[in-house]
Amino acid sequence: MPSITGGKPCLAASGRDPPSATTTSASSSARSTLARLRSMAGRGPRDLDSILMLLKTYPMPTLDRLTRFLSSASGSDKVLMLIQYFSKIVVWYALRRNKSMLAQQVRNLAGPVSDYRILSRFTGLIPLVHYMCALERNPPTNRYLLRLARLENLCNLIYYPLEHAYWLGAHGIVPALASPKRVDQLGVWSCRFWAGYVVLHYLTLYEEYQQADRLKRRILADKAEANPAAFQAKLDTWHRQRRDWWVQFAINTAYFPLTIHWSYPASTLPDVGVGICGTLAALAQVYSGWKALG
Repeated sequence: MPSITGGKPCLAASGRDPPSATTTSASSSARSTLARLRSMAGRGPRDLDSILMLLKTYPMPTLDRLTRFLSSASGSDKVLMLIQYFSKIVVWYALRRNKSMLAQQVRNLAGPVSDYRILSRFTGLIPLVHYMCALERNPPTNRYLLRLARLENLCNLIYYPLEHAYWLGAHGIVPALASPKRVDQLGVWSCRFWAGYVVLHYLTLYEEYQQADRLKRRILADKAEANPAAFQAKLDTWHRQRRDWWVQFAINTAYFPLTIHWSYPASTLPDVGVGICGTLAALAQVYSGWKALG
């Protein structure tokens, strides 16, 4: 899914002239305001100066990276996913400690987060169709991987409308879909196509693993003839690709029990189990998204 980043106008660009001798009163007013802020904060001048110095010396690359991550649709969804699933673990712990009020408060938070994430996927078909077009214009050389990618896209192409219909029915927005039986059917079938995608993605990951192994053997075979720097660069690239592969494998493995659980109404997976699997998938996605910006 493509990232959608947004920018903010520079607040420092006020268009004012630089300070001069005629702006002494303005400077005095600014010092007075700063003094009042210090007093209101209940801190001494040195404490506030330390805070301002911390802001001044905070590493901007890290802050820029965090801003880009949270400003993208994909990045914010990963954070909300972490909140949504980790809340299930918190609810389980709170109930074990007889803190029913805390459990309900966390549920009250998780509900809107889940709704927001589903709503944000209402536009998911657009980037999916864009990816399908790009795949056909620039297909992978491996025909097996191409067929798998097409089948994965087909699963998602069916999954998205079913999930949208489920949400619209569950909230009574479309009366024709609002009966409990119809809502349950839509939810179950949407998750079954999600499960189909996850199973197909295991096949994709296996084929990619085999390809990576063959690539490493070729790199090592050319070690004697290759330039040492070029050889090391190829090996480093291979290690990064293998790391990314393991992250994708972890995400898919965490998703698998969730898709099976929601595909069968008689599933016995407890809610805390859903929370653990979802939290692991969310953490892996946050890690993957963060590394991708580096």
